[in-house]
Amino acid sequence: MSKNLVIVESPSKSKTIEKYLGPDYKVVSSKGHIRDLSTTGKFGFGVDLENNFDPTYEPIKGKKKVIDELKKEAKNSDFVYLATDPDREGEAISWHLKDAMGLKDDEYDRVVFNEITSDVVKDAFKHTRKIDDHLVKSQEARRILDRIIGFRLSKLMQSKTGGKSAGRVQSVALKLIVDREREIQAFVEEEYWTIKATFSDFEAELDKYNYKNIEIKNELQVDEILSKLSKAFKIEDVTKKSRKKQSKFPFITSTLQQEASSKLNFSAKKTMSLAQKLYEGIDLGNETTGLITYMRTDSTRLSEEFIKNTFGYIKVHYGEEYLGVVKKGKKKDNVQDAHEAIRPTSINRHPDNVKQYLSTDEYKLYRLIYFRALAYLMSDAKVNQTTVILDNNNYQFKATGQTLVFDGYLKVYGEYEKSEDKELPPFEKYNSNILTANAIDKEQHFTKPPARFTEAKLIEEMEKQGIGRPSTYAKTMETLTTRDYANLIEKKFHPTEMGIEITDKLQDYFSNLINVKYTADMENFLDDVAEGNKVWYKLLHEFYKDFEPMVKNAFDNMEKKEPVKTGEDCPECGHPLVIRKSKYGEFVSCSNYPKCKYIKSDKKVVVEVANCPKCEGKIVEKKTRRGKIFFGCNNYPKCDFALWDKPTGDKCPSCESLLVEKKDKIKCTNCDYEV
Repeated sequence: MSKNLVIVESPSKSKTIEKYLGPDYKVVSSKGHIRDLSTTGKFGFGVDLENNFDPTYEPIKGKKKVIDELKKEAKNSDFVYLATDPDREGEAISWHLKDAMGLKDDEYDRVVFNEITSDVVKDAFKHTRKIDDHLVKSQEARRILDRIIGFRLSKLMQSKTGGKSAGRVQSVALKLIVDREREIQAFVEEEYWTIKATFSDFEAELDKYNYKNIEIKNELQVDEILSKLSKAFKIEDVTKKSRKKQSKFPFITSTLQQEASSKLNFSAKKTMSLAQKLYEGIDLGNETTGLITYMRTDSTRLSEEFIKNTFGYIKVHYGEEYLGVVKKGKKKDNVQDAHEAIRPTSINRHPDNVKQYLSTDEYKLYRLIYFRALAYLMSDAKVNQTTVILDNNNYQFKATGQTLVFDGYLKVYGEYEKSEDKELPPFEKYNSNILTANAIDKEQHFTKPPARFTEAKLIEEMEKQGIGRPSTYAKTMETLTTRDYANLIEKKFHPTEMGIEITDKLQDYFSNLINVKYTADMENFLDDVAEGNKVWYKLLHEFYKDFEPMVKNAFDNMEKKEPVKTGEDCPECGHPLVIRKSKYGEFVSCSNYPKCKYIKSDKKVVVEVANCPKCEGKIVEKKTRRGKIFFGCNNYPKCDFALWDKPTGDKCPSCESLLVEKKDKIKCTNCDYEV
């Protein structure tokens, strides 16, 4: 009995930290959560509704052995350190460890660190504390709330619609997708026209008439305007101004997932999985260290030490003119500022220097995180902008150009945030203020409906509306597709018929609960619990007294969807055959079940059209709920690759991406190649 016992969540993290602490410490892993709410009690909630929602916990399947081993390790140790993740979830895991192991207050300490590097971890052991009960109760209230809503609404949906589940955050995210789809369906396109004048070295577009905004709705209007124009344009005004372009804040969880999606084509789930590895520790040959700080955060704050070191790095490698300032953003509601933004643990650990130790995707993500944090502390880019107004018979045409005169932070972040020069000629050097156009052309356009959500845009909207928390975004994206409530086709969410039906049913009976405002308000209430300003069980009482009567009303009055008849009769008993659903998909069986258990064999011929570019699966022809054909991987939901156009089975000779049939052409899905 001489060693101190340290308990972390991840096995890979335990190996890294044990190397830092030396022989007096033994570091072991709980392998994540060890307990969860039981399924005992009323409705299987695992809480005593009559006794202030007192929870009953039980070991997660397979974790009883882990708990017994941890108890044994603690018994043979002098002291126990609980070093789980630095957020509410991590705080709750520490509490469960303490409670399950029967640790007294003088037998343990809580250790928190935001990055896994030798100096930071060692310093954290000098500043230990006890478990924060307010954080634990906030997480506990969230878990009970999600259990109650999830169990009751999922049961309701299963009995009335055939849907698989519903939830506090999941169903609101689905509603955003369905609402957007309805906006698209209701959209009525409107015609409009533009007029463009082309000169030898620039173009100008009609902007105003008599310096008032002008809209051209049809060809009759555009032709009338063209009849009044000559090819001679008078230079009315040339305005030049300098503009500064600021770098963006370092990543928080949501912005990392958005940028990794748009710039690296990573799903939210993949991004978080890669970030976890970068955080927990990478073997760099001579040391094992975490490359980034904790990846679940909604704070943009950076430590003073990192700022100081980075300013020094910028001065040495780029020069004093590239030194920026620490920008102050708007204080957002609900921001948990306990730890920093996502940043490299050392600015001196350049991506190219660690590339050999990382997988291709790990390197891409680390590089993005590294240069985002570095760029934030660099100076603004400077752009010279020129605007010229040309007059033609009281019709004003406008041309705008810009040139980058100082790259600033774009020196390092330019590949992710391009700034294209569009240079206009030096108008002040012309001998005359009259310019002659080579051509004046008209072009017809139609307004576009709002775009469907990509993963990145849905996460952005959820964050903007205050729905969910950093740790929930990736899981929510995954649930929507695996529950068959939405399909990701060409990276955009399309709600299924089931997703629309679930949303409509929930809105019919729970519109005051399943909505953006209520979900965001609940996050505020949970934050109040975390700060000690609200009692957790009182929050649950306030919720449940309104919720349960709504559920009972829905069970009593919501119309049950009957199975769809196929038009055939059962060969065994003569009753109609119907389409039913299971977790494995649709099947045809007798409507006289359970008296008749006939199930029709329906082995569909799967047409393979190409190899999947994301995994080892095959791309096969599929249909949406509305019968529209698309092409997706047969490894769904593990692989979500899908597109509308039929792959040819061949690869692009330019970039090796898939070729698809598009109208009367063969086109590449990635580059401009077409035949």
